[in-house]
Amino acid sequence: MYAEVQTIERLSPSMIRVVLGEGTLDQFETTSATDAYINAQFPPEGSPVSVPFERTELDGLPAELRPRPRRFTIRNWDSNKRQLAIDFVAHGDDGYAGTWAQRARPGDRLQFSGPGGSYRPSPDVDWHLLAGDESALGAIGASLESLPAGRQALVFAVVDGPEHEIDLPTEADATVVWLHRRTAADPETLLHDAVSATRFPDGTFDVFLHGEAGEVRSTRRHLVADRGVDPSNASISPYWRRDHTDEAWRQSKRQWLAAQARDV
Repeated sequence: MYAEVQTIERLSPSMIRVVLGEGTLDQFETTSATDAYINAQFPPEGSPVSVPFERTELDGLPAELRPRPRRFTIRNWDSNKRQLAIDFVAHGDDGYAGTWAQRARPGDRLQFSGPGGSYRPSPDVDWHLLAGDESALGAIGASLESLPAGRQALVFAVVDGPEHEIDLPTEADATVVWLHRRTAADPETLLHDAVSATRFPDGTFDVFLHGEAGEVRSTRRHLVADRGVDPSNASISPYWRRDHTDEAWRQSKRQWLAAQARDV
């Protein structure tokens, strides 16, 4: 499946919203998950591959020229316009996806499969805990938009500074706590420290916790050991790892998740 870039919007210095349309989106089937995602394919610079392509076209192609797979949350699906909105985190010229988003122009094409996804705020709890960094803001935003008026939510969002905060519209009774790396004594413990120091609302709650691997792991450990969260009933996963390229993280992620599961 593929689609063409319709519009590009700079949400913050580190986040770009790309709206995709046309292509084969008439075949797209949505999901109710608010962390719904697509698996996108990004041909590296110098690759002879152009979108759309068939898998057979990659036979015999050197590994360094093959499209790189990356997973991205669907920020919004407009069923009337048949358009997908994807929020990309863009930091300089590193990586494939962020670089693609920064250079994207209307008419550019993106190939992908999906959607997948598994989380949606449960209607059977009293409130919702949503936490993560820029990489999780798409799912956090979609989750907040799905909540009805009066529903309580507590959000912790890690970004570089105040100028990196983005609008998270919702009808719910949501408290959003923005955490800034730039002024933190220790950016690596910022999320854990904020969550652990907060008095939670009364009642039952569900958990969506995604972002940098070390931050997710330490915060998960606190939630499970100190707050009594059942990890089997929570959506907790690392999207990336500090000081690792995407490729290096993909190679070590399985071992990391196994070690994380043994923490508590």
